Amino acid sequence: MHAPRIGGVIDIPEELVETQTKYNGEPGRAFIAALPDRAAHFLDAWQLTPTGPSMYGMASLVLPVTRADGTPAALKMQLLDEESEGEPVALRIWDGAGAVRLLDDDPATNTMLLERLDETRHLSTVEDSRKAVQILAELLARLTAVQAPAGMRTLGAIARRMLDGVPAALASVPEQAQRQVILGCAAAVREVADEPGDRLLHWDLHYDNILAADREPWLAIDPKPLAGDPGFDLMPALDNRFDLAEVPYRFDLMTEVLGLDRDRARAWVLGRALQNLLWEIEDEELDGLEGEQFAIARLFLGR
Repeated sequence: MHAPRIGGVIDIPEELVETQTKYNGEPGRAFIAALPDRAAHFLDAWQLTPTGPSMYGMASLVLPVTRADGTPAALKMQLLDEESEGEPVALRIWDGAGAVRLLDDDPATNTMLLERLDETRHLSTVEDSRKAVQILAELLARLTAVQAPAGMRTLGAIARRMLDGVPAALASVPEQAQRQVILGCAAAVREVADEPGDRLLHWDLHYDNILAADREPWLAIDPKPLAGDPGFDLMPALDNRFDLAEVPYRFDLMTEVLGLDRDRARAWVLGRALQNLLWEIEDEELDGLEGEQFAIARLFLGR
């Protein structure tokens, strides 16, 4: 999405202001307030020239730029938080193999200079959903073939926190059928929690986080990296462009392309559903307990 210009060298969209304020509070407001000076600093320090209006998502502002040698690039500024932590590390490890290439970064501010991709062509523009999921699966297989580095947050720790949080969450769920699905997801996670895996996961590889490029047809962007089992990375391809009848096909395709054990992958898909359902409960969005995550969980639990 492009932001309207409101003056200065960057555009700060109202939507970004609202999401940062809503989800990050005072740190989010401080991040927004620092953006003009931060952009000016890195444009100068990295010898960059803006080439168009800024682009934005839920958590970041991206400026299309050219480097001093004329190479197109993208200046990405985002709040350093639990989700964005480790993104430069993952991108440096992948080094452009299936993912956008990191050209430079500033760890103190979580600012990155990335190769420029075609932001007008997301994988979601591919009309054939089965072709799209094939592309996603092949990218995911490449990304998760790499071992995560020491110090990366782990799926094991996430799984333990989820399981510890289930009893309190259930107290907020009035419907017995919903409670049973959550308990079923938790039971599946317990079966695999002691072997959480050590692959470098993207954690958010949905269709809009895959862009067309020149050096490869498609490349992944915006990872939220962690160390774990690739089965935990399958959910975005199951619930994006949602069609419950297509979920078994997508699961079969991805487990085959990635070479995953189907039972373990099933358990980690249920783990991802559990994570999302717990977030819905935490945010008091109980309507989400009848949404896509819930439907996928019921399917995988055979209910």
